[in-house]
Amino acid sequence: MAKTKVLFLCTGNSARSQMAEAFLRAYGGDQFEAHSAGLTPRGINPNTRLVMGEMGYDLTGQYSKGVQEYLGKVHFGYLITVCDNAEQNCPQTFLGVSKRLYWSFEDPAAFAGTEAEILTKFREVRDAIDCRIRSWVAELRSTSERG
Repeated sequence: MAKTKVLFLCTGNSARSQMAEAFLRAYGGDQFEAHSAGLTPRGINPNTRLVMGEMGYDLTGQYSKGVQEYLGKVHFGYLITVCDNAEQNCPQTFLGVSKRLYWSFEDPAAFAGTEAEILTKFREVRDAIDCRIRSWVAELRSTSERG
């Protein structure tokens, strides 16, 4: 059975979408093929790698990509925007996308504060994305089992 391809989209593909990609691979890898991209890719933020590593996730192999790498070339079952900017600045219709979802998460890379406060913000966003991915995968599995 073919896996459903999912594209997580944010502005820089440096934090939120990278986290979501890693979590979906972990929790839904048997059912989903996870990808991420950004409107203007900036490279993976070192704090993203750090806080994901704290939970045992190695982002080796993941890299910051532009949305142009995928759209019109790959069919996605889901396009999920994970930031307000991407949601507001993306075309509403993409060829090759079956369903579009919007999950708003705060941008930890834009947070200003001490190093400790910034890491705390990265952890908060990481944990919120972790929870959202877990519940979404469980919801889809429950629906497919009933259907």
